[in-house]
Amino acid sequence: MAKKEEHKHELLENPEAIKHKLEDAENWVESNPKTIIGIALVILLIVAGYFGFQYYKGTQDDAAQKEMFQAVYYFEQDSLNLALNGDGNNLGFLAIIEDYGVSDAANLSNYYVGVIYLKQGKFNVARMYLEDFSSNDLLVQARAYSLIGDTYMEEENYEDAAKFYNKAANYKPNKYFSPTYLMKEALAYEKLNQNDKAKEVYEKIISDFWESAEYQNARKFKAKLESNS
Repeated sequence: MAKKEEHKHELLENPEAIKHKLEDAENWVESNPKTIIGIALVILLIVAGYFGFQYYKGTQDDAAQKEMFQAVYYFEQDSLNLALNGDGNNLGFLAIIEDYGVSDAANLSNYYVGVIYLKQGKFNVARMYLEDFSSNDLLVQARAYSLIGDTYMEEENYEDAAKFYNKAANYKPNKYFSPTYLMKEALAYEKLNQNDKAKEVYEKIISDFWESAEYQNARKFKAKLESNS
């Protein structure tokens, strides 16, 4: 350790030592031109690949967004099979995911497909697509977690349902949506007969989200559990 400190001190205080180090580096560069060129080429390829991919992704997304317009329209009209599979002229969400996989539109299509399969009672498939979706959006990502919770609730897997409702409630918590997900989490715990955990969740709504529409119901349901215990 003392030798390292002494060496560092020498470099700081002795210009000749710095000169020798620079000369050594210069000599190494002159002796290894192929290595230097190889490193430079690798860096160049990485940079070019990154910008090339970003350009490709942008063109993919522009095309996918145009294709997606009609699928979203069908979804909003509750024409779920057309939204999924297209109408022969326009692609459905499944084809957008297949053809434009790297695009943001394909990512969002995973969300739509998950919702559609959930509505159709295909809970395992719905979950697969919802888990493939990711977003930084305050509303949609939390909603996706909650929908995954819904698939588990439908399958009477209340433990995993509670886990995903909790994940939804704690994703960028806010007074508008978090209380709804917490109410679902508490219900899942009630289904598991874990009333103490349910009461804790109701208490969180009461203490942290007292301005929310769920506040009164949380108080009522917590009081009911307490009276039955």
